[in-house]
Amino acid sequence: MIITTAVAVLALTQGAQNIQSFVQPDLKDATFVARKVKADQRELRKINDSFGNSYRFDTTTIYFKEPFKVRLEASVEDTTVVYVLNGPIQTIKMRSFHQRLDLTGKPGRRQTPLDFGLLTPSLFEGLFQARFVRNDRATGDVVFDLTYPERLDDTSRHRIWIDPQKKYVTKREWYNQSGRQLATFIYENPKNEGGVWMPTRMTVKNVDNRVAGITTYDSIKTNTGLSDSMFQG
Repeated sequence: MIITTAVAVLALTQGAQNIQSFVQPDLKDATFVARKVKADQRELRKINDSFGNSYRFDTTTIYFKEPFKVRLEASVEDTTVVYVLNGPIQTIKMRSFHQRLDLTGKPGRRQTPLDFGLLTPSLFEGLFQARFVRNDRATGDVVFDLTYPERLDDTSRHRIWIDPQKKYVTKREWYNQSGRQLATFIYENPKNEGGVWMPTRMTVKNVDNRVAGITTYDSIKTNTGLSDSMFQG
């Protein structure tokens, strides 16, 4: 009996230390609308010079599909901006402007489901490495450090807190390549959509612990079969 109990405890402990236990394999694609609630450009600039740009839009429609496909559409006045990331290839289009960049060597600039508090299997298939840190006694969350493989030559990292039952990121700390913390993201108010838990509110704080921006997510749809053609630049 003692041996059986010890084996069971060991299995649970090992499972808690494996990031694959906390991803959402059933999430194939999602569509939702991000709405700006608060944007303090002065505080956002303390994160980095360009971080506040995405907060200049009141609403942004977001599409993503596994693996590594993201599309953002936003309008300001009479101009529509379309951002597409397909694997490492980033395309930005607006009016007569069309920019195409290969971010293979700049993984920190790639937008992924992690930015929205979600973990999918593809994140850990060559992009991120996950190291178990601890079980957070205060929250019950599981804590991991996410880094890039050495071959990608990017030493920036994220520390994430994961709700082990609902399998979404509750908090994320972002550190630059010098090891300095840039921002903290808080993901709240999760909603179950099609069997997938997604946070519906994100608050970002800068290194001074000041709230720099707040965004809510609504009109959430999951696994609708988004076409690959949507993510062609």
